Amino acid sequence: MDEITYEWIRTRRRTIAVQIKEGGRVVVRTPCFVSRAQVEKFLEERRDWIIKNQKALKEVHEQKLRITEEMRREGMEKAKKILPERVKYYACLMGVTYGRITIREQKTRWGSCSGRGNLNFNWKLTLMPNELLDYVVVHELAHRTEMNHSRNFWRIVEQVLPDYQERRRRLKEMSNKL
Repeated sequence: MDEITYEWIRTRRRTIAVQIKEGGRVVVRTPCFVSRAQVEKFLEERRDWIIKNQKALKEVHEQKLRITEEMRREGMEKAKKILPERVKYYACLMGVTYGRITIREQKTRWGSCSGRGNLNFNWKLTLMPNELLDYVVVHELAHRTEMNHSRNFWRIVEQVLPDYQERRRRLKEMSNKL
């Protein structure tokens, strides 16, 4: 059988953990005292799980939308028009203020809100249905009242979007395709 290639990271954790990263790369995190033999045994015991998840990640990667330079340019222009309109609408509805709006292309975030009230949004939101874009806008504006993800924060989101949980679930699904 083939040997599993992996990256080994020793940390202050108490248990051994394995992760499959993009591209199928295997990362093992262990407490400092764990030996190479223990890591190899751990990986061998989980070989089927590792191979199955590497294949699943490869399939997800193959289904991802290939973004061209033209799509990026058009998406940025569309985002610069649509997002300020949606932010203005929901900020008024929610009774909150905000600072600057910046459009970016982040790998792992759809939006963020700084302590000063500046909002950042991923232009790729324009590739999604409007209700998902609106969910991200409301989510970030809710941080103008609650800078955390407490129960109060989710109540604020729910007041504006009673179906936010469904939108959040769909956003996660769509994230895999972009």
